[in-house]
Amino acid sequence: MKFARIVFCAAGIWGVLILTPLFFIFSSIGRNDPPPITHPGFYYGFATVGLAFQFVFIVIATDPVRFRPVMIPAVFEKMSYAAAMTTLYCQLRIQAADLVIAGVDFLFGLMFVAAFLKAGVASRNRA
Repeated sequence: MKFARIVFCAAGIWGVLILTPLFFIFSSIGRNDPPPITHPGFYYGFATVGLAFQFVFIVIATDPVRFRPVMIPAVFEKMSYAAAMTTLYCQLRIQAADLVIAGVDFLFGLMFVAAFLKAGVASRNRA
């Protein structure tokens, strides 16, 4: 289960590093990429829920076989963000550069699926 531990720990650390700055750049987003954000509750809600989920990834990393069922919403978290960003790009509502983070999430999502499958094999071998 070394693969799952590494993947989920890396995803958690990556997410904390990417999401934490959002709490400090609210004002600059509107200046650098207008228009300004008009619903700060949605913005900070996304940032806090997203940040909380990174700690879920770290918990999964502590015992992937035990927390295997939680990998399913973890995959959804990664893939739904990637899908939403891809859709926005196809609608010409975001820049191509915005897809970089979504691409990283997509790759983590694929690795989460692999970890889920490997954890299933490991849990059957334990029995």
